[in-house]
Amino acid sequence: MNKYNEVSALLERLCSAKGVSGAENRAAEVAAELLEKYMPVKIDPLGSVTGTMGEGNIHILLDAHLDQIGLVVTAVDEDGFLKVAKCGGADIRVLAAAEVTVHGKEDIFGVITSTPPHLSKPEDSSKAKDFDEIAVDIGMKREDALKIVSPGDRITFNGSFSRLLGNRAASPSIDDRAGVAAILRCLEFLKNKKLNCKLSVLFSVQEETGGSGAQTGAFSACADEAIAVDVSFAAAPGISSEKYASLGGGTMIGYAPSLDYEMSRCLSEIAEKENIPNQPEVMGGKTGTNCDEIQVSGKGVKTALLSIPLRNMHTAVEVCDLEDIENTARLMAEYILERSAANA
Repeated sequence: MNKYNEVSALLERLCSAKGVSGAENRAAEVAAELLEKYMPVKIDPLGSVTGTMGEGNIHILLDAHLDQIGLVVTAVDEDGFLKVAKCGGADIRVLAAAEVTVHGKEDIFGVITSTPPHLSKPEDSSKAKDFDEIAVDIGMKREDALKIVSPGDRITFNGSFSRLLGNRAASPSIDDRAGVAAILRCLEFLKNKKLNCKLSVLFSVQEETGGSGAQTGAFSACADEAIAVDVSFAAAPGISSEKYASLGGGTMIGYAPSLDYEMSRCLSEIAEKENIPNQPEVMGGKTGTNCDEIQVSGKGVKTALLSIPLRNMHTAVEVCDLEDIENTARLMAEYILERSAANA
């Protein structure tokens, strides 16, 4: 239980900071404070956290996205219920009766409405409602609600960071605060090491809504190579293990047309040499991560993807293995040290 206390505490702090796409301010403040331990930090015009240190013949960018999925208020109806739309890939199947926080002029507790089974139609028993059919109950009349809540306010799903047995943890927003934690742990591993390279970090906004933070941040950095850290699907009951990775099986090294094959192979070879657990993740098209934007930014960037296996993605109880985060950090650090030595 105590083996990964450092990464656990880091992840808990990151996951506790709210930051739905387009409103990542609180999460950015926490990430910036943590990154300042290692390099000078700036917040770019879109709200992404950026930092750079060192110099050399090669410039490497590390990226993970700050934003989490959530909802956005679209209207307050005549009875005071909040109508909503998804902000990012919120899963409608798990929203009925969920507890939420509405981030208006102040934070307000709310619950998503749910039709009792006694009143449901037989044909509705096997399907989820659409977003335009659900609402958030904050217990207020319309005139009182409008004093605190406005269209455009974000909503997050309630849940606490909890340690499970072994090395596992459950929390909202592990996607992709786990990636942020891995990069920060990588920097800790590199602390006091002499690097012969320029190293930039981008904690990007708006990945869940299209990747604009990564696109603009990568353009500004103008790096030679980039490694994006995100999450990917972990095996679970009823899900084929042939298509998904194992929790605790190590970081997932991506292979895809948009990823640089030589970087992927180099990461794999380093992992084998350093006995760092790893798993391949092969995609026949785009990765669905910031890599797709980073690769085509500026003059083009050689890009690799490391993914942390995640169960229950896009819910309030996402589950990861802390050892996978630590091993992702170790692999990045070893890659940077090898590239730095090669360009000394």
